[in-house]
Amino acid sequence: MKGRVLITGASGFVGYHLVKEALELGLEVSAGIRPASNISHLKDLPVDFIHLNFEDIYGLCAILRKKNFDYVIHGAGLTKARTLEEYTRVNSDYTLNLACAVIESGIWLKRFVFISSLAALGPVYEGGSITEKTQPAPVTAYGKSKLRAEEYLRNFSSLPLTIIRPTAVYGPREKDIFIMIRTIARGLELYLGRDKQDLSFIYVKDLAAAALKALEREDPGHAVYNIADGIKYDKYALANTIKSILKKKTFRFHLPLSWVRIITSALESAYRYSKNPPTLNKEKLNELCAPSWSCNIDLLKSELKFSPQYDLQKGLEESLKWYKENKWL
Repeated sequence: MKGRVLITGASGFVGYHLVKEALELGLEVSAGIRPASNISHLKDLPVDFIHLNFEDIYGLCAILRKKNFDYVIHGAGLTKARTLEEYTRVNSDYTLNLACAVIESGIWLKRFVFISSLAALGPVYEGGSITEKTQPAPVTAYGKSKLRAEEYLRNFSSLPLTIIRPTAVYGPREKDIFIMIRTIARGLELYLGRDKQDLSFIYVKDLAAAALKALEREDPGHAVYNIADGIKYDKYALANTIKSILKKKTFRFHLPLSWVRIITSALESAYRYSKNPPTLNKEKLNELCAPSWSCNIDLLKSELKFSPQYDLQKGLEESLKWYKENKWL
């Protein structure tokens, strides 16, 4: 594969793997980063680092014209913020500004891939799986901001757009699911309530491969794909797989939801004046306790011609090996 690609959010967890996949495919990569970004894990890669100011459309235009990119993969965004306004500014408005800059710059872009989230649709409550036609009903501010970004992008009829909506992403360098991995490694297995749940996961290398595969789409129109590994997991599958690989026994404890709600209220009060949001809050609780995040990927397979290569077992084996080798575990 040939061409020049701009990857925004390149220093992040998903961004790093997007960069690696793009380089392996032979693309010339520009890594879009913030001035304060930690790029120590990228410094030895053959990439061009570009500081992007998403509030400056004219500055973005100048960069796009100078580099004359063939592709853009927009992965930059916030996964944690205190308010809907913060999420909207970064995840929605900055996405809009980048799209405006692409159109205004006049470059001939072959494909604009936006890394959205399954959170933009929200969970399902009456059985079945989430599809691309599921009526959006996000349960978090993060999901609402991603949905708004999608809506902004769809207004650009001339933009060759592909939206990728990953479910829960795990893999080397991931930090949120890693909290559960570390807890299990220490012999404790915690759950919020006892209600049945259907879950889905995607290994980060599969997500990166799908995003790069989307660049090959020749139809100039818009497309959207939900992405998971295609398997429906119960609420214990992640922990059971981790325990099997680590050969660990744990104490399994179900926290009553009434307790958890009290804890989340206390955390929100404690973090009221903090710049950083608490790890667990009332919105996050809605997401974590939703009945089903099961995801249908038939369209991904049939239209994009992409099939994930990792199930939870294979992906976690590779992830846990990395965490051990890099002294995270």
